[in-house]
Amino acid sequence: MTRNQIHSIFLSAFVLASALIAAASLPAAAQDPNQPYPTMAPVEQYLMDRDAEITLARSAAPDAISHDASVIVLTRHGYETAVEGKNGWVCWVGRGWLAMFDNPEFWNPKVRAADCLNPPAARSILPYAYKRTGLLLAGHSKPEVIAAIKAAIDKKELPPLEPGTFSYMMSKGSYLTDNGGHNGPHLMFYEAAKDGVAWGANLANSPVMSVNYWYISEQSYPQLKSFPPLSVFLIGADKWSDGTPAPQM
Repeated sequence: MTRNQIHSIFLSAFVLASALIAAASLPAAAQDPNQPYPTMAPVEQYLMDRDAEITLARSAAPDAISHDASVIVLTRHGYETAVEGKNGWVCWVGRGWLAMFDNPEFWNPKVRAADCLNPPAARSILPYAYKRTGLLLAGHSKPEVIAAIKAAIDKKELPPLEPGTFSYMMSKGSYLTDNGGHNGPHLMFYEAAKDGVAWGANLANSPVMSVNYWYISEQSYPQLKSFPPLSVFLIGADKWSDGTPAPQM
C-alpha cells in the first residue's frame, strides 16, 4: 500500500473526524466540482442491524479493552446507548458525516468506521458527534449545523478537549473510504493544536500524520476558523484488533 493510498484512507477514516490527506491532493479534494456524494442518502442506507453494529464497534480495539466498553449505535434520530460498559471506554461505528465538513465522502453511505474511545475522549469528543449527528439527521444543512455547534461552544454547552484523548481504529470490518483498500488499522490522538509541528507530523519518513478536526480547507466553511483549534494525530498499526497481521503500510 502506497503512502498516498494511506493518506486517502485516513482522510475518510476520521469519525469525529479521523483522517489524513496528502498536501498535494488537498486542492483536488477541496475544489473538485464533481463531488461523489453531494447530498445525504436516504437514512436507511446509513443504518445497520443492531447486533451487527455492536459487533463491528467492539472490533475497533483489542477484546481486553472493548469487552467491557459501552457501545452506542446509530438510530434514525442519533446515537443511543446499546450496551452499558464498565471501564469508561465507548465503542461505536462512525459514519462519513463525522469527518471534516468538507470531506468529499461526507455523505458516503458506505462508510462504517469502527472506533473505541478512551474515557477522556468519550467525555470530550462524543458530545460533538452526538450534536452533529442529531442535527444532520433532523435535516439541518452543514452551515446550520456549524452555527449550532459554534453557539453551543460559546455557551459552554459542549466540553473542552480533555488531556489524553485517544482512540483505537483497528477493525478488520471497517469501511473508511472508497479509495485504496478501503481500510487500515491505526491509532488516533487528539490535541488542542493548530498543526502537527510539535509532533513532527506529516514530515518525510515520519510515522505520524495529522489533520485538522474541523476541515480540510479553511476556505470551505469560514466560520470553522473560529472554532477551538483541534488536531487529530494518526499512527498506523501493523495488526488488526484480533492480533492478525495487517497489510504493510
